[in-house]
Amino acid sequence: MKILVINGPNINMLGIREPGIYGKNTFADLLVLIAQTAREENLDIEQFQSNHEGALVDKIQECYGKVDGIVINPAAYTHTSVAILDALKSVSIPAVEVHISDVDARESFRQISYAGMACVHTIKGQGLEGYRQAILYLKQNYGK
Repeated sequence: MKILVINGPNINMLGIREPGIYGKNTFADLLVLIAQTAREENLDIEQFQSNHEGALVDKIQECYGKVDGIVINPAAYTHTSVAILDALKSVSIPAVEVHISDVDARESFRQISYAGMACVHTIKGQGLEGYRQAILYLKQNYGK
């Protein structure tokens, strides 16, 4: 099974940006966790991060017919990007939305998720572990 993990803006600043909200683990720690999960579960996982909305849309479109599932943390674009919503809908690949923090317990604007409208499942507030949970969800429900 091939899975694409997509991270949006500022996820590359984990460990630096608001550690009281996002934790002290770094982006490098996240990449190690994902790679470890791939090895343990015998999965092919590609990782992609960008601070640019168009690059995220392009990556989603590029994976059409090439991946079996998407794990996506659109970060701030969660709450603003109809373009990412439309890209996810256009490729019709099962996607799981991940948020490191519990967005439901934060500012009201963070409780709106456009990307989530195209996702089969959402994981919130589980820290980096949410990525492992999302990968396992895709494997269990859509694995070949």
